[in-house]
Amino acid sequence: MNDGKISVRYARALFQSALGKKILEKVYQDMILISGVCTLPEFKELLKNPVIVPSKKTRIINNTIGSEIDHITSSFINLVLKHGREIYLPAIAREFIRATKEYNGITESVLTTAVKIDENLKKQISDLIAGIFKTKVEMSEVIDKDIIGGFILKVEDNYIDASVRNKLRKIEKELKSKTLTT
Repeated sequence: MNDGKISVRYARALFQSALGKKILEKVYQDMILISGVCTLPEFKELLKNPVIVPSKKTRIINNTIGSEIDHITSSFINLVLKHGREIYLPAIAREFIRATKEYNGITESVLTTAVKIDENLKKQISDLIAGIFKTKVEMSEVIDKDIIGGFILKVEDNYIDASVRNKLRKIEKELKSKTLTT
């Protein structure tokens, strides 16, 4: 079975269960915690290691984050481990977070600039996106000095590159495509 399908199915099952029990926000916070923990090198190694038996992995995970998460999330993780799907835990967490944001009408956007912008401008951009997409906006900001100036904005599948670097590339491409005659 496709890796993406596995993650989506598990995430959807947890999402439906949390929604039905009216604890979606708590499980959402749990999945954010799990997503963060899954970035730790030791935790990645634990999930990938085929030598460690599932019961030992379950014990380690429960001892590490078991007291921090809801019972349903803990049971879900135990189920994932029992079925040998622990390698998909980071993707399941990401998919659950994405589905919850979609359910709550939140659009993720990423604004990349060469320098940090002030909060007022960031709010104006966020309000503009909210108006266009008729949604709440969760904006993250990335500083990338390589774009020289301007900005790159990514909203869902939409991508606007108004950076100086991109404009310079276009000029370079145009100049290279022209043949100079003397």
